Amino acid sequence: MEPADRGVSIDHTSNGQGQSAAAQEWIGQVVPALEAVHSDRSSNDTRKQATAFLEEAKAHSGAPYYGFRLALDAAQPAVARYYGLSVLEYAIRYQWSDYSDAQRVAVQGWLDQLGEHLDPHDPLYHRSKIAQLWGDVAKRLWPAQWPDMDTRLVNIWHGGPVNKTFVAVVLDGLSEDIFNREDATATLRGSDLSKACVNIFTPLDVLQIHFPHRDIKANVRCGDEGWLTRLGGCLQACAADPTSETEQGTYCIVKVIVAMTSALRWASPVAIAAAQCVPSLRQCLAMPMVSAQMAAIDGLYALYCRTNYQDEEYVSLVCPSYTHESVQLLSKIYRWSTTDASAIDDEKYQLGKKLAEVESRPHLIPESSDLPAFLNLLLEMLASQSLTISIPILHTWTRLLRSDVIGGSDTMLPLIGRLLEICSQRLVRYESFPEDSEDPAILYLNEDLDTQPERHAFLGNYRRYCVQVVEIIVRRKPFEAMYHVLGQVDHSLQTLYHEQPPFQPETYSRSSIPLLRVDSHFTVVEAALRGYMKWTTSHGGNPQKDELERNTMEVNLESWCERLLDMNFEDPLIRKRVLQLGVAFSTSALDKKADFMLKVLKHILMSRPVEKPEYPTYSMAVKELRNDCLQELRRLARKMPDDLIIVYDDLEAKINEIVATQTLEDRQRISFYSFLFIICHRSTTMEPELRERRLSSFVAPIKQAWQNAELNASLESFAGFCQAAGVGRVQQYLVSRRVDEVLDWSTHPLDDDGLAIQKEISDAFKRLPLGPTKGLLGVSVDQVKKGSNPYQMATVLWHDTIPIILPQLLKLLRYSHAFHNMANWSLLPPNMQPVVTRVLTDRFWQAGISTGSKDDFYARVTGTKMTLEGFASSVRGAVRTIRELCYSIIFCMTRLDVHFYGFADLPTPLADAFFTDAQALSSHQFSTMLNVMRYLVDDCPVALREQFLPTIVSRLFTELDLKVNTEWEKLGQRLEMSSGNDNLTDEMKEESILRQLAITSVHMVAGLLDPHRENPPDPSAAQGRPAETDAGRSDEGHKASGGGTTGSPSSTSPNSMRNFVLSSPTILHPLLVFCTHGLQIRDTRSSGIIIRVLTSIIPEFASPTSATHSSIRTHISDSVLKAAITSLHSSYFVDVQKDLAQLIATLYLTYAPLSSLPHQILAGLPTVTEEKLDRTARALFAAHSPRHQRALVLDLLEGVRGVSVSELGKVPVLPAPAATAAATAAKRTSSTGKREDRGAGGGGGGMGRRERSGILDAYASTSTMASGRGVGNPIMDGTGGGGADGDGVAEKERDMAREREREREKREGSVDLGGVQDMFA
Repeated sequence: MEPADRGVSIDHTSNGQGQSAAAQEWIGQVVPALEAVHSDRSSNDTRKQATAFLEEAKAHSGAPYYGFRLALDAAQPAVARYYGLSVLEYAIRYQWSDYSDAQRVAVQGWLDQLGEHLDPHDPLYHRSKIAQLWGDVAKRLWPAQWPDMDTRLVNIWHGGPVNKTFVAVVLDGLSEDIFNREDATATLRGSDLSKACVNIFTPLDVLQIHFPHRDIKANVRCGDEGWLTRLGGCLQACAADPTSETEQGTYCIVKVIVAMTSALRWASPVAIAAAQCVPSLRQCLAMPMVSAQMAAIDGLYALYCRTNYQDEEYVSLVCPSYTHESVQLLSKIYRWSTTDASAIDDEKYQLGKKLAEVESRPHLIPESSDLPAFLNLLLEMLASQSLTISIPILHTWTRLLRSDVIGGSDTMLPLIGRLLEICSQRLVRYESFPEDSEDPAILYLNEDLDTQPERHAFLGNYRRYCVQVVEIIVRRKPFEAMYHVLGQVDHSLQTLYHEQPPFQPETYSRSSIPLLRVDSHFTVVEAALRGYMKWTTSHGGNPQKDELERNTMEVNLESWCERLLDMNFEDPLIRKRVLQLGVAFSTSALDKKADFMLKVLKHILMSRPVEKPEYPTYSMAVKELRNDCLQELRRLARKMPDDLIIVYDDLEAKINEIVATQTLEDRQRISFYSFLFIICHRSTTMEPELRERRLSSFVAPIKQAWQNAELNASLESFAGFCQAAGVGRVQQYLVSRRVDEVLDWSTHPLDDDGLAIQKEISDAFKRLPLGPTKGLLGVSVDQVKKGSNPYQMATVLWHDTIPIILPQLLKLLRYSHAFHNMANWSLLPPNMQPVVTRVLTDRFWQAGISTGSKDDFYARVTGTKMTLEGFASSVRGAVRTIRELCYSIIFCMTRLDVHFYGFADLPTPLADAFFTDAQALSSHQFSTMLNVMRYLVDDCPVALREQFLPTIVSRLFTELDLKVNTEWEKLGQRLEMSSGNDNLTDEMKEESILRQLAITSVHMVAGLLDPHRENPPDPSAAQGRPAETDAGRSDEGHKASGGGTTGSPSSTSPNSMRNFVLSSPTILHPLLVFCTHGLQIRDTRSSGIIIRVLTSIIPEFASPTSATHSSIRTHISDSVLKAAITSLHSSYFVDVQKDLAQLIATLYLTYAPLSSLPHQILAGLPTVTEEKLDRTARALFAAHSPRHQRALVLDLLEGVRGVSVSELGKVPVLPAPAATAAATAAKRTSSTGKREDRGAGGGGGGMGRRERSGILDAYASTSTMASGRGVGNPIMDGTGGGGADGDGVAEKERDMAREREREREKREGSVDLGGVQDMFA
């Protein structure tokens, strides 16, 4: 069946009989096709054929008129009439530019008729589509070619609710597209539409009085009222008319409010006040229809969110909501909306959430307001069992309390106790509650938040606001509030196990109610302590009185803390929190009381509870307590070294006793000695000679260990490294045990030889000097300000040791990377190569992806230590620990400035160590390395950038580009080849980690090119003298920090990192290649950042005389432009099309005057004729706003740019004209020749390092990369020395469901690239 096409004109006024006959014939074919599509008796083939026919029928020349006739015929089925409207929509959206003025006016006339023949019995979607089409035509014709549109709308408005609804939908669509959305069609019309819209919405007297110089065209508007007044009057009339509570009347009210809300976002406050919009909305709040109440709240919220008010405007529009009557009404509505958590009424609950958003926006509260009633309403809403309702109010309290007028008023005093009580209760860690908890807050959270990442972020923000409230209250009322908080804690501790089972190690839980209570109460105390310390810095307004009260307070605080320390808690994690709190007090409010600090120190040293291996959960808590004790020791040493140095000899003896008599892990032993090191390092009262002698005694064993001949000999080869790391026998063991034939490693027990190898790994790690080096080097630079005395001591202490450490450290790093290279597993036969991947693959638990809970995952890991899986975990865990300790040591060295960066011959071996085998690392391991590289680059002194960074950064982006693109391609291939739910969890994990690598990469790019980035401080400048360097270091170390040897970038900060990167060809070349490929990364967060980065650097290369700039312009104009067009064409990148359009517009505006290449590439695209491109180019150069520029580009590339998945199949891909296609072929040959001439190593378009020709292969195929948003980076377990790897925890969003992605990719892959593909393939 073919649709009839007689080539009839769209203008139905000519040849009426022929038009009618053709229309009837067309309708006679379309209606049966629609029936076939919607009939459940039709076969799939019939339905497909009918669908194809209906799509083809839209493109016929007479189709718009036929569609109008079909839509107007009330005798036709509703689905057929709606199809007629969709034919009109197709003509308006995709054929409008081909119509003459007469044809356009004809379409407008048809819409007039459809609007005049609205029928209440028509389906709602039919009337809504007509309203949408009115708006679409109005954006194209009104007011110049449709001057009486407002008159027609007013005439329709005078009808019943159906008519008013229609007008409201038209007005809402126009207002949104002109002012609130970035609609390309409306933007291209310039200011004509916005001026006309303001004219018809604003009352005439407001325009004449307040805007006397405005050109008010009488033929644009109808009447003096304006639509704001008409809409408000309609709402007031409906509020007074009980008959408006019908379904049709309610829907009309809602749509009228929606139209008014849209205008409230941009209309003049004077016009809003004159039209009585706010009273109208308040009347709607009192209506008994929830949908009307919700719409009215949205309107008020839109009004309150505006930021351009003058104070008098705010008072007249917003402040009436704080009067007694308004507060009473809002209170009544809120209490009515409260619903039971176990049986949530969704309609009421949504109303409550919207009301909370509205009430969270106070900016100015005049004296005439009912402040006590308003604050009590806020307190009532804050106490809501739903944290979603409570959180905006909680944020509001933080702002109100900071206000001197409100926060310090007498009205606030009666509320403080209740505020502290609520915040204390809400600081409990809800994420630790079981998922099936019946706690109302958990039930509401389950209703509001679907995924664990969302829940963790939400609860983190909620706790942060609670802490702020406590801090502010204590700062304002330090004594009353502090005593109140401590009293609450005392009462809670006395009844800690009330109605709870007694403590038992065998039933220990990390989420027990007593532990959660203690944690929340101690968090409140910590917040109160911070608020108290902020008060002491200002010391109040009466210093003598405040000093007396402060002394009394400190005595009471010390007494309270001592009672707390004397309490006997069996729960290790409660003891941990007690010690943390004791250290917090001793280093802040009680920092002058050395005796108390020593009591805290004694408790820390004596807190050595016995582990009970038979109870794993309890034993893990004991280990956590021990580790935290060591952290608190270091914290005390950093904060109070001068008090501790007095008892240093006793401390040293006690530490030596603990090390000699107790079984300690290496990390714990190192931490104890680090505690002593920090005391000596940070003390200001110690004799310099004694300090130097003691510090040197700590470092001497480390220096000696790195000079060990056996270690140095073992690091001469990869095999020697394996022996030194204890993994030398791993390959032989795997082959001899034929592990490739074992299906489930987690159930296969290890034999004696396997256990022996595990012990070898553990013992070998202890012999390596990595742990002690990282421990002492880390505390040497931790929380030390460059240029301070401790910093200078650290540089002197490590100055001669770094050259001894670095050579062997880099070998360890390189070999730890090489361990992942398949070529180094040569002892395994080819059929066992997959075993290597299995051994080296880290295990992860990811919320929303992995089966079971996080605790279940850790239990499985712990339970497999003695199995083949535990053996593999020991192997990869040991190598991972070596690798990450190398990273940590290098990071610490970067803090020593020129004493690390000053080695002239360091960059090349450092780059080799990091990048030689970097491609063998997994995506997560690469991300970890990338984080270290960021610090390595950021901390480089300005004077040494030219010497150090080019080698490092160029290698980094070369490897990064290869890694990111290769991994995306591999993932796409796996997704394409897999079927059903095969490896679904593993693939989702891989995608999550890969997205994290991508976002980490682009953040580094954005950081390097940030124009506001500050240079690192120069410690030598802080000391007023040049940095001291030895003879083996580069002379660059002696230059002033402001010196630079690069070119002269155009930025006003010549020494900025941005200018250095942009003026260094060695760095810029691979960075631009990475950015070019980054435009097509299937992660819109990552690609969006890359788009904005590229847009920002385009103007930097606009110099017409620079050869370097010319080469870079050629690359950007060629490869970057083509990559941007490819992404613009993909339906995946619909959400960033505006950013892509801005990139293309900036590129064209900047480079088109200097090169013909951008014009040639755009002219070769399908649907882009020379005439259209020239017209767009002229408009681009005349446009003054980025929004207008984007609209012009999107309009130019309308036939090329992709559409959302929901629109696929509805939007045509138009073929390129023959002349354009011929020009395309000629230019394709020419541009290809240019690329070949330049070669891979040249500038311009040949900047790609990979085998394929730059970005061009992207045009030759459709990528199968998966979609979705990335999430947080998995956190790897840091246990080394052969322990089972915790392997990691990551968060994942629920919308990464695989079936949906398959369907999306399947439909994406069916989109024809058309002439775009042909142009650049």
